[in-house]
Amino acid sequence: MSMEFIRKLPIPQEIKKEYPLSVAFELVKEQRDREIRDVFTGASDKIVLIIGPCSADREDAVMEYIHRLAKVQEQVKDRIIIIPRIYTNKPRTNGTGYKGMVHQPDPTKAEDMLEGLISIRKLHRRAIEETGFTCADEMLYPENYRYLSDLLSYVAVGARSVEDQQHRLTVSGMGIPAGMKNPTSGDLSVMFNSIYAAQSSHTFLYRGWEVHTDGNPLTHAILRGSVNKHGESLPNYHYEDLLLTQHFYAEKGLVNPAVIVDTNHANSNKQYLEQPRIASEVLHCCRHNADIKNMVKGFMIESYLVDGAQKVGDGVFGKSITDPCLGWEKTEDLILRMAEMV
Repeated sequence: MSMEFIRKLPIPQEIKKEYPLSVAFELVKEQRDREIRDVFTGASDKIVLIIGPCSADREDAVMEYIHRLAKVQEQVKDRIIIIPRIYTNKPRTNGTGYKGMVHQPDPTKAEDMLEGLISIRKLHRRAIEETGFTCADEMLYPENYRYLSDLLSYVAVGARSVEDQQHRLTVSGMGIPAGMKNPTSGDLSVMFNSIYAAQSSHTFLYRGWEVHTDGNPLTHAILRGSVNKHGESLPNYHYEDLLLTQHFYAEKGLVNPAVIVDTNHANSNKQYLEQPRIASEVLHCCRHNADIKNMVKGFMIESYLVDGAQKVGDGVFGKSITDPCLGWEKTEDLILRMAEMV
């Protein structure tokens, strides 16, 4: 048999019981969730900024970054709600490379999924307890969501997962905003089919249970650009792209039309220094079209303590080991300027 069963892992309830969130911070999360929900339903005119490293690689650097974000949040709280990215599951285009803290809490060591599940829960819990931030993570593995379900305020479904049935149905049972990225092909109809499915109710098999969901009305679109058959990146954040997205929303009859613009990936052709310019262009579109302004709810930005990227083992504190990110000085400047433009 080619599949080796190494060990049976604790179920989410067991990990949550061992590393619980206190009642005081449960109330913090409830308040954060309400404020974020109000953005996606249109009850608030603030924007959300889902920002942080391409992948969380080491706890100390991630926490240093989030503490800095907390100070900036206080300066822009009237206009922007910051949701730090703590992305602990990392999809890989060809299946190789660093797959995130859930696999390897220490990127220089061998995979250890049990230690990974514990480490990602401790990191997300630490973010709430030390900064008051509830954070975002990517749902690479639908069965792992329950390990963090009481800690997260935002979930993203990636471009390679958005067509997967289990991802769509799992999102339909969430009570927080969940962003569906357009697939790498750029086909918006695929993304909107995913949003429609996740906003609907379902009965399905999940973690060995027959479950029923009511649908998640906060499921929405993330525009991340596309790649054509020649391997060339094509952006989809321009004015015409936003109008087309608005058309799809109207055609599908979905509730709470919302878009998050991913300023990196194919939208920037992974030229991370382009992210401030892209955010500025989208905000300019919002100023010229009230419907676009009502639809665009925020941005996804990749940033860390140090500009660029490095290889695993290079040892630069706070520098991405996956996609390159904006460094801290550029990040702080961008957030403050965005608050003036919103």
